[in-house]
Amino acid sequence: MREPWFWRSRSLTARAATAALFPAALAYQAGQRLRWSFTRPYRAEIPVICIGNATLGGVGKTPFAILVAALLREKEVKAHFLTRGYGGALAGPVLADPDRHDADDVGDEALLLSRHGPLIVSRNRPAGAKFAAQNGAQAIIMDDGFQNPTLAKDLSILLTGAGDENSNGALFPAGPYREAFESAKARADLVVSIGQEKPGADFYAWLEPYDAPPQQRVIAFAGIGRPEKFFDMLRGAGFDIAEQIGFPDHHRFSAAELGVLTKQAAREKARLICTEKDYMRLPEDFRADVLTLPVAMRINDPDGLKQRLMSVIN
Repeated sequence: MREPWFWRSRSLTARAATAALFPAALAYQAGQRLRWSFTRPYRAEIPVICIGNATLGGVGKTPFAILVAALLREKEVKAHFLTRGYGGALAGPVLADPDRHDADDVGDEALLLSRHGPLIVSRNRPAGAKFAAQNGAQAIIMDDGFQNPTLAKDLSILLTGAGDENSNGALFPAGPYREAFESAKARADLVVSIGQEKPGADFYAWLEPYDAPPQQRVIAFAGIGRPEKFFDMLRGAGFDIAEQIGFPDHHRFSAAELGVLTKQAAREKARLICTEKDYMRLPEDFRADVLTLPVAMRINDPDGLKQRLMSVIN
């Protein structure tokens, strides 16, 4: 979905739109509470590390999951990613194979994660956890699922973004919050501030480009939660953005849209560039003409985070 304009506006019209959706937000919250009340979480045979956030949209869960996997590898812990495979057709549980599956099968985020370690796609989280244990995993890194009560978590990591405080603070659909931040924080074992140091956070982390292509004139496009973050990162890396185009999160690019992008690039004498996640959704024959800006999550105290991770590993 594309984030509604009124989620981050303080105008009278925005406040009216938020107020009109307040009853729907209350119903959404009530549905969540009922689900939590009537669900008995499954306790997996191996530790479950959950990474989530209180808001909808991109805050960096996927790159943070990749960071966690790398830290566990340093301790020789074999961890499997577990995700529902948003946008993919496979219900699972299935071990994703980047050489055999594409974004239509398992979703763009899952495909990206599968390049950094074994990944289980399963819409049923307990079934996915059992499958991971059967396939030799010593730990599970659950990308998202913070609000999913079906699988017990051994370590819950709550990510909070630099722009969260700029929203109206309301619950979906009146605002961007999946649940009240204080309620999410109460269930979290760790709070990590992404992009900006915040009081009360246990760690501070940020996204950093690596192996960037040469600085040049580009047409930038992104179908992620907050495309402007990608565009700002490109500028910070020295790229000359001739045009920037934002699409809804997980957007499936049509042949017509890709044709328009190609024509714009030719007209502006610029290269096309997108995020790694968007790249996963592009047709194979289109990728050769598209650049990406790889990013990695960095953290202020990697040894401290590694210690917290290892505290739940048997």
